[in-house]
Amino acid sequence: MLPSMVQIFANFPSGNIEVLDTADPAAIRLKIRPDPVTNFLQWFFFRVTGARGQALAMRLDNANDALVPGKGWQGYRAFASYDLDHWFRVPTDYDGTHLTIRHAPERDGIYYAYFPAYTAEPLRRLVGRCQADPRCRAEVLGLTVDGEELDLLTIGQPGPGKKTIWAIGRQHPGEVQASWWMEGFLAALLDPKDPVAPGLLTKAVFHVVPNMNPDGTRRGQHRTNAGGRNLNAEWEQPSLEKSPEVFHVLARMQRTGVSFCLDVHGDEELPFVFFARVDLNGDTPPDVLAARTRYGEALVALSPDCQPDGSYVRPHAKRNPMAFCGPQIIKRFNAPAVTLELPYKDVAALPDPVEGYSIRHCKELGRASLHALAPVLGDLR
Repeated sequence: MLPSMVQIFANFPSGNIEVLDTADPAAIRLKIRPDPVTNFLQWFFFRVTGARGQALAMRLDNANDALVPGKGWQGYRAFASYDLDHWFRVPTDYDGTHLTIRHAPERDGIYYAYFPAYTAEPLRRLVGRCQADPRCRAEVLGLTVDGEELDLLTIGQPGPGKKTIWAIGRQHPGEVQASWWMEGFLAALLDPKDPVAPGLLTKAVFHVVPNMNPDGTRRGQHRTNAGGRNLNAEWEQPSLEKSPEVFHVLARMQRTGVSFCLDVHGDEELPFVFFARVDLNGDTPPDVLAARTRYGEALVALSPDCQPDGSYVRPHAKRNPMAFCGPQIIKRFNAPAVTLELPYKDVAALPDPVEGYSIRHCKELGRASLHALAPVLGDLR
């Protein structure tokens, strides 16, 4: 038997995989590279070459060590792409220990990923498109641990009585749904023909951080930044040394104030879009809670992917909920904050056999998330 010509690579931006054995294409063994310090793992993104027409079975040997194994892998299907533009799902199974991706590529080279990748290059293009609009100002808030730029887009002109809306994404770099959401949110906000955006901009200024974690994004990490910190657990006392991303964003929020905040994430377990319950506690002012509830109702009415309830709070969030973005925004600014969770899996109520929950769904939700602000804007501080 001729030796296998299959090769696997991940030495590129956002790449993540360790190759153990490619001798038999039907029994390839791989490992997900964990984040430093914390050893969190779930995100993978790699390229396979030399496999045209071969039935590949690629087993991730440490899938059971993932941040969310069990429920996280059950019902999940990996993404594949030949050109990094068009992505589709491929058969994937989990036996309680290993995750195995099964596919026979039709071309010489192909990429596989936990979710369609969104690296620094499309982010720079997004910022470039947005700053071409005279209503948008682009700046660098500060530098990350690795010295990367932390981009901020400000859209709209401040004025008396105007509300201040913040939207942030990719605190967890493996939650790439947030970047695709940003594409839809910003496209709608800057579209002069959008039925809602021009009216919102007469009443509000938007501050948007499209990627809170450029270091983790480049390194191919799932949960942490270059300092080994989970940024969404750094909001109580951010460190300029270990979590400068949160430090700089929170400092700017203190200057601008916050009327409403959207913090966009991805969820490994549930097959629908939801609001994380970590934002809620017994001290939430009734008017803030009411505005958050009305926003949720508006978004559910606009997006069939959303489910009003069914979320959960993980053990680490229960231990110190005030370390997280949503609770801190509510406490510091007396304003509604929403941790918006987008699925890695298909939406159970509206399954798509080819793409599952996809780039298109994320962008559509971004637009819907903007439109859902219209009925609650007048009630915000």
